[in-house]
Amino acid sequence: MTCQQSVFFQTLATASGKLIGVATLNAEKALNALSLDMVRLLTEQLTKWKSDTNIAFVVLDGCGEKAFCAGGDVRALYDASIANKGQVAEAAKTFFTEEYQLDHLIHTFEKPVMVWGNGFVMGGGVGLMAGASHRVVTETSRIAMPEVTIGLFPDVGGSYFLNRTPGKSGMFLGFTAYQMNAADACYVGMANHYLNNDDKEPMFDVLATVDWSDDIGMNHQYLDEALHEVALKSAVPKGESVIADNQGLIDTLMSGNLNDIVTRMTALETDEKWLSRAKSSMLSGSPISCQLIFEQAKLGTDLSLADVFRWELAVSVNCLAIGDFNEGVRALLIDKDRNPKWHQNSVSEVPSDLIQKIITSPWKEHPLAAL
Repeated sequence: MTCQQSVFFQTLATASGKLIGVATLNAEKALNALSLDMVRLLTEQLTKWKSDTNIAFVVLDGCGEKAFCAGGDVRALYDASIANKGQVAEAAKTFFTEEYQLDHLIHTFEKPVMVWGNGFVMGGGVGLMAGASHRVVTETSRIAMPEVTIGLFPDVGGSYFLNRTPGKSGMFLGFTAYQMNAADACYVGMANHYLNNDDKEPMFDVLATVDWSDDIGMNHQYLDEALHEVALKSAVPKGESVIADNQGLIDTLMSGNLNDIVTRMTALETDEKWLSRAKSSMLSGSPISCQLIFEQAKLGTDLSLADVFRWELAVSVNCLAIGDFNEGVRALLIDKDRNPKWHQNSVSEVPSDLIQKIITSPWKEHPLAAL
């Protein structure tokens, strides 16, 4: 095993002679929040494994039982942003650029990539998971894009994968920071395999017996079959999907223009805890973020994955420079008063020229031009 400060790397032998590359995020106390150091280590090792013919496939995992990865290191981004008020911070540009390059690498990896999405998978963690070919969730998985609560928007490819979910569920997830369970994640396409948390070791035992091939396509199939074999022995079902059961209601709530949606959510009366929580998160979230999430939904499915990351990079750095990010992080993580004073009190007060400025690239030469 190669031990790095923030990521463990190891290779597991199999009966076929092929190896399984395993990368384990190692920041358990921070719920494996993604730092720039972790991004760089992962990018370097995945790039090596991609071209190593001995590696059949790759597994991404997180230390501990609580989280695969609960987001990015927003505290570091906050510090950089505060030091460069009103301007695009170089540290923010660097972090988001390299994070999105890593996400893009996973999306385009060709070899199978499996994510063990146990516990919290949020923000940057979803970015790592979304591009993986095999996305495993368990009974403890809680998957969310909670950026609306800190003045950001669902980035890390959210403009790609949220716009490909059933109906208007992607917009709902962005506006409300709703925490999906395993069944929800499988329904919207964020996950494609369900195992119990206790199945992890038996799963690796099965994977070690597979006759892995030089044929990448066959290895995708073999991994599917192996995970299915383990799942057949699992006693606990993945439960019911709240989103699936309420797709019609969600589509109704999320229809029309942004003012329509806010008016409808404001008037909503419900005894359902999941919906009450979703309402509260949206209406207390950043009005700028809500405007950006609506703009994001309007992108539809026309943009390529690379174009999505280029669009998101501009929006992310601008959120830090002139959006609500600093205030959102202050209220949640710095002063912890959970009472952000957003730039505007409502979505209708957000100037359209501000949104246009945020979604406009600040660079003549885009950092992700070669993606």
